[in-house]
Amino acid sequence: MELKEIEKLLEKYFDAATSTAEENRLKNYFSSPDVAPHLEQYRPMFGYFARQATEKFEKTVPLKPGKRYVAWLSVAASFIVMLGLYTLFLTPQTPKAGELGTYDDPEVAFRETQKALNMLSRQINVGVTGAAYLGEYEKSKNRIFKDNKK
Repeated sequence: MELKEIEKLLEKYFDAATSTAEENRLKNYFSSPDVAPHLEQYRPMFGYFARQATEKFEKTVPLKPGKRYVAWLSVAASFIVMLGLYTLFLTPQTPKAGELGTYDDPEVAFRETQKALNMLSRQINVGVTGAAYLGEYEKSKNRIFKDNKK
């Protein structure tokens, strides 16, 4: 009768469904000298658990007080403040919103507009050329996957 209970407890143990009392019963059974031969393979495992439960950590853990990095923190903070002041006062200022894109001479404005539109056109043409490659890729892909479906 006890052997069947131990086998059921082992199944529950490996399914992680045992209580602490049931695990203690298994540990006691496997530490006794009369373990069933077909369950002998579990004796080292439960023996290891029993030995480890009684083992104590005896080494001392050195506790070092935490280092204070106040000096480095203040240096870093002052560096950030200096960098902020440099960018605020010494970098060239961008024109205000009202000053951008205004020309007194209509011909100059026309030429600048043409330059901007030509640059935009070149960039769009590069994109269209790339899209042509995508069309070729799409044709090849359709041909390959169409052939595989047959």
